[in-house]
Amino acid sequence: MRLVNHERNAMDLRTTPVHLGLGSRAKPVEGFTWDPEVLQAYSAAVAADGAEGRMVMIFDGDGLGDHWESHPAGDELVVCLSGSVTVTRDVDGVSDRVLLGPGEATINPAGVWHVVDTEGPTSILAITASLGTDHRPRTDPRPTERAVTPGPEEAP
Repeated sequence: MRLVNHERNAMDLRTTPVHLGLGSRAKPVEGFTWDPEVLQAYSAAVAADGAEGRMVMIFDGDGLGDHWESHPAGDELVVCLSGSVTVTRDVDGVSDRVLLGPGEATINPAGVWHVVDTEGPTSILAITASLGTDHRPRTDPRPTERAVTPGPEEAP
């Protein structure tokens, strides 16, 4: 995994996310995967951006999301590019559902647990404050306990 300073070629945001950092910088993240070691390397590489750093990525899906997540460092923008997506948030123990069609968006507030479900082939664009993102298995009916993904300051 490495951040690229000046990418001039077309990028596929499905496989190469872009990190938005301080000073209005945009850097492609080559070699990104959801592997814990790569996530730690990414966190370390963008640590100086703190809570202001954002990851921009496109996700394709068809079915139920497999985990709840929360982004304590900042809000997340979710944009439906094609298909249909339901974003379910747990707001103080109450389910809040938002259905999105192509071109529609919603904001998941900082620290609010949410899960994303798609119906049929769907593409979404997410702009996420990824510092310290928390995850819980979908089997948990309510994500009340935090399972923290370490931020760069907590990485070994």
